[in-house]
Amino acid sequence: MANRYAGALRVAALAALWGSGFLWIKIGLGGFSPIQITVLRMALGAAALLIILRLQRLRLPSERSTWGHLLVAALFGNTIPYLLFGIGEQTVSSAAAGVINASTPLWTVLFMVLAYRSGRAARRNAWSLTLGFVGVLLIFSPWNLGADIASWGGVACLAAAASYGVSYVYIGHFLAKRELGVIRMAAGQLVCATALSIALVPFLGWPTPQFEAGPVLAVLVLGVLGTGLAYLLNYRIITDDGPTAASVVVYLLPVVSVILGALVLGEQLEFQVLAGMAVVLLAAALRRSDAQAPATGSERST
Repeated sequence: MANRYAGALRVAALAALWGSGFLWIKIGLGGFSPIQITVLRMALGAAALLIILRLQRLRLPSERSTWGHLLVAALFGNTIPYLLFGIGEQTVSSAAAGVINASTPLWTVLFMVLAYRSGRAARRNAWSLTLGFVGVLLIFSPWNLGADIASWGGVACLAAAASYGVSYVYIGHFLAKRELGVIRMAAGQLVCATALSIALVPFLGWPTPQFEAGPVLAVLVLGVLGTGLAYLLNYRIITDDGPTAASVVVYLLPVVSVILGALVLGEQLEFQVLAGMAVVLLAAALRRSDAQAPATGSERST
């Protein structure tokens, strides 16, 4: 019973950390550009994990092939989606970004089907994928041209969710079966993500940041807690409670983002956006009833 409560608390804590990430990005944009938020949160998260790695007397992976795979995983699982969510939230609300992120499990399934060219898997997931992307269409409501979510910012958030899907399939195929240890793999991935983000600075620029209390605190929380600690917590849930428990977090993230957006920033979502979110989450639940999601498919969200 105690283990069950501990597992539930871990899931709730991870949902709070990742679900609040959209709020912290929105606040951080008040003083920093999207690329600055991305670089700083990566560096802070990597530093936190490297300190833990040092305290446990562990080392980063040494194999070149492992670092090559970590680099690809970091590109699609961290650098691209983190940057795109920062760009997207310049024009859409934090709540809307969280709702769009709920499509991540469906993108994961789609890319799994495409990667493995499995007709059987395609048929098995046809209903959930179709229903899920109907939900995405409902969220964006392209017929409502005046809606903020039906903008390039909304498309950027959707592309970020799709990028997560690519990373989960890639990690599941190339990294999940390697005996790296969760801290070593998480730290290595964030180190790669930091380097990739810094490499983008000459192309995207580094405007003078506004060091105000709110944005600075938001970036600190986003980096140390929402990136560093959350990665460890996610791997701990997968290891101790199983991938099924970890996947529950996916269903809680949009709820957390919507509640925080409304309470802290006074954001409101139109009815069709909330209805679309419900359809997307139903599709993800139907997919899980057909086949258990891979362990890596429940990782990350913002």
